[in-house]
Amino acid sequence: MFKVQAHDRRTVSWWNSRRNEIDFSPSYQRKGNVWGEGAKAYLIDSIINDYDIPKIYLADFSFGNSPLNSINRRYAVIDGKQRLEAIIDFMADKFPLRSDFLYELNPLLELGGLYYRDLKQSHADVADKVDQFNLDVMSVITDDEAKINDLFIRLNSSKPLTAPEFRNAMKGVVPKLIAEIAKHKFFSACVKFSTKRGEDKAVAAKLLLLEFRGTYVDTKKTQIDRLVDEGVAAESPGFDEAASRVLVTLDAMASVFVEKDPLLSSQGPVTVYYQIVRRMGAIAGLREALIGFNRIREENKRRVAEGIAGDHGLSNFDMMARNTNDAGSIKLRTTILMSYLKSVT
Repeated sequence: MFKVQAHDRRTVSWWNSRRNEIDFSPSYQRKGNVWGEGAKAYLIDSIINDYDIPKIYLADFSFGNSPLNSINRRYAVIDGKQRLEAIIDFMADKFPLRSDFLYELNPLLELGGLYYRDLKQSHADVADKVDQFNLDVMSVITDDEAKINDLFIRLNSSKPLTAPEFRNAMKGVVPKLIAEIAKHKFFSACVKFSTKRGEDKAVAAKLLLLEFRGTYVDTKKTQIDRLVDEGVAAESPGFDEAASRVLVTLDAMASVFVEKDPLLSSQGPVTVYYQIVRRMGAIAGLREALIGFNRIREENKRRVAEGIAGDHGLSNFDMMARNTNDAGSIKLRTTILMSYLKSVT
């Protein structure tokens, strides 16, 4: 018997609460604790900043008895031991965030060197990003250890690709258009976030998706992959036209933002800025107005933290900014920001 299937989506908090139900050292597992604190902290960085992390594979014994379940636990780690240990260790305050940690949703927030307990106490919204992160776990149902060993070898036979790198290797018109958009001056000159692992292509894919659909949609991996599949199957016309519209808006954005713009220190705001420029154009004073908006957001957060009544709209903006790829988040943030800009420009 051998079956691999997706486990029900569960949060980091859920898995942490069940850590005692997981065998981290079955006979077929490699020696643990091979990650240093730097590597562990980098994983937590990825979680807080909304990056995908690789799947975790667990032998799932909840479906019945198995001779491989030597210590009577519900799960046993096949692949992803270091990732799970890093998450659990962070939530146990065994190591802090890196000293140079940058919170991409708010680069001005100084979180470097903080432990999980510090986040829970002073930055609950950031701690919530860890708690509510959904781990992508695969259940492996088998009583054949040789199958598990073979699976482990196959999973680790090559370096995993990021989602943009994977899409870049796919066929069809969409990956080519994404690559063309990512070459725009806006990405090469204006953005300040790293593009070493295809982050520019990740954003370009989101912009193409939004333009092609012509409405607010989720910009998550599954929706982008669906767009790529449509391009391969030639299910929908209009990809070239959508890409052309993206490039026109990026021309305008490149005239709004400055070189290595601090406003573009993270990917999160780009889809909202895109919607604003698409509707308002590169109007005079737009960048200064965006800076002003971020300034009053910070002031509003300070007031709320001090127990003073704040602006409900600004608080909603910050709350929705925790889920930058949700259609509702993009729409609400755009609406709030648009309203502010119309009042000051």
